[in-house]
This record gives sequence, structure tokens and C-alpha cells, in this order.
Amino acid sequence: MSKTKYVGVYLDKKGSYFYQTELGTDEITGKRIQKKSRYDSLGRQFNSAHSAYEELTRVKRDYQINNGYSNYDLNYVDFIDTFFLPFYKSSVEKSTYQSHIYALNLAKNYFKRIKVREIKIADCERYRLWLINKSGFSLAYSSLVYGKFRQSLNYAVTMQFLSKNVSKNTLSIPKKKSIVPFWTRHQFEQVLSTFCVDDFYDHMCFVMIWFYYMTGVRVSEGLALNWSDIDFTHKKARIHHTLEMKNHSNFVRKPYTKTYAGLRTISLDDDTIHILRDWKQEQESHGITHYIMSINDLPLYRSTVSRTIHRHAKLAHVPEIQGKGLRHSHVSYLINEFNASVLLVSKRLGHSSPEITLKHYAHLWSRNDEELAEMMTGNIHYTTAEKPINKFNGNQSIKFPANNLPK
Repeated sequence: MSKTKYVGVYLDKKGSYFYQTELGTDEITGKRIQKKSRYDSLGRQFNSAHSAYEELTRVKRDYQINNGYSNYDLNYVDFIDTFFLPFYKSSVEKSTYQSHIYALNLAKNYFKRIKVREIKIADCERYRLWLINKSGFSLAYSSLVYGKFRQSLNYAVTMQFLSKNVSKNTLSIPKKKSIVPFWTRHQFEQVLSTFCVDDFYDHMCFVMIWFYYMTGVRVSEGLALNWSDIDFTHKKARIHHTLEMKNHSNFVRKPYTKTYAGLRTISLDDDTIHILRDWKQEQESHGITHYIMSINDLPLYRSTVSRTIHRHAKLAHVPEIQGKGLRHSHVSYLINEFNASVLLVSKRLGHSSPEITLKHYAHLWSRNDEELAEMMTGNIHYTTAEKPINKFNGNQSIKFPANNLPK
């Protein structure tokens, strides 16, 4: 091997030109990033030292444009395990992290040992189409899974493993808007008739279902409620906590809600105040003084809410709904019974803006235009012509027989 007049370009013993250079150090592995080739970007062998030098200049320029993006050999599995998961775990709630692990593992199993820098737009599109057409997941869950994959590549860009997120060149997976089933007032009354408040456990379930329906609080917010959150004098409920629980020896009452706007104080009706007073006295007779929804001074499992709803829905012969269906039921109740405004409902639910409320519940305001329709009735005055004024001879779409033309 001999040097040429071009730095980094050499001539081997067989008379072939090649370039060899060192681009820098990989920030992750600490290894030198070296580049050597006898061919240009089109696969043609160099026929002169100058052509080799031109290709070497291009390689260096491309490297600088990419800002020296590090770790050429990092594969997707190692990237997720070593970098993205620790970052994601520190960025979201523990419960969110646990619920999204499976979605992230799906991407790991799909891309496996492909180098992060070698993931192409076509690879992303194939993954997107697989989620939609072959995974068997709902459209909403497929949207979540692909969204997590996109988020991981965003982080790869942040860490300078990539120059850009190629998945952004593909479409997102749209969520299919679902309508959450809820109970009408009549159905709710049927459910209430299936409880026996003389039974301690049934009494607790009655209070639980009543409170969720009449306040619209989230399930985790209701489970976290202590008696100190209830102001009987001013008829208020302070919603400032959520419950995260694995079991009775591993739970936490978090001093915040799902969003900052969720920190709120809501007004309670007299019926709810009366029901809560009776339940508080019943609990105290059993030595229970902390959690409202409790039969042993420990919080309830989230699954208890679902089981109670399903059990009593069957007994009442009404549709089975989810826990969040009681929140929807509350909104429906406020709108249909009291024509509540979107602003009032938004504040009561703890949404950051009325736009969020409308996004989820706009279909429940379908009755609000009835008064408008009544006012429109008879407002337009008109009389019709006794004879046709316009002479119509037909057109390319409508042809009249000659003997039936308007006269």
C-alpha cells in the first residue's frame, strides 16, 4: 500500500485505489468510527486517486451533515432496552408504563436485531399495515402501539442515533371513535332497586354506584376519597387524589389527579349528602373511618367497581357498562335532565377546556336544539305561484316526453 497526493487515498499493490478515513469516536461504545472502500456510491471501482478522493470528501460531508450521529451498530432491541425504556419509565406514571410495556415489546419483536439506522420508511409502513390488517388488535390499540413505536424513534433522534424519524413519512393509525355505553336515569333507578342497604356490603356498593353516577368522578378518583374530602356543611367534595393499587399491601393514594385541571371541588346535591351521612354512620359502627368506598378501612380494588356494575346490571335487566360508563352516565344525566351547559359540565368533570368535553361528549347534547326548532316553526312566511313561471325544457339528466313538457 502506498500513499497518494490526496490525504486518505491509497494505492494497493494490485494498482487499485481506495480511501480510508476515521470519522470520529462512537459516543456510546467508545470505538473509532472508520470508513474504507474501493467503490463509489454507485458501486463503481475507482479509476483514479482523484475519483477516490471525491468519494471520500462526500462521505465526510454526509457525516458532518448528520452531526456525527453515533452508534452505527445499535440494533432496535438494544436501543429499547438500554435507552428508551429507562427514559419512558421516568417520564410517565408507573401504571401507564406497565400498561404500555406490551405495546413496546411488539415493536421489539417485529424489528428485532435490525440496526436503528437501517430502519427504512418501507419497514415502518409494513409494521403499520401489519398492525391494521393482521395483528388482530382493535384500531384504537393498533393506534396506541404504532404511536409508541413512533415515540421511540423520536427519542432515537434526540439521542442522535438517527438524523430523522422515518416513521413520520407514514400515516398514523386513526383511532376509531367509540361511543361508551351509559345508563339513562330510568335504567339507573332500576339498578338502584337491586341493592339492599340493610346489608353492609350491599350498602357500600349502593353508595359507590350512586356517588359515581351523581358526581362523574373517575374511578380512581372515587376510590381514593377519604371522609376528609367531604364538606358536609358546604355540600362539597374535594377531588384531589387518585388511587393506584396492586393489592392491599401495595397501594398508594397519589396527591394529584389524571391532569392538573382534574384538581377540583364539586358541589353535592342534598340526596347525595344524605346518603353519605347515613353511610358514614354505618361505617363508624364497624370501626371504619378513612376511605369512603371501603368495608375494612382499606381502599377497594378497581375490579370491584366493574364486578358490582355487571352484577347489578344483570339483576336490573339493563345494559352492562364499564366503570367509565358511570362518568358518561353522569354527563348524560346533567344534559338530558337539566340541559347543563358544556362549560359547567367541563368544570365538573375536571377537563382543561370545554373543547375536551365536546370531543368526548358532543353526541350527548343532541337535544339542545329542540327549543330552537320550536322557535323556527312558522317563522318563514311564503305563498307559492299559481302557475309555473319558469319554462323548463329538460336537460341532459332529466328529459320529459314531448307530450308531457310543462306548459
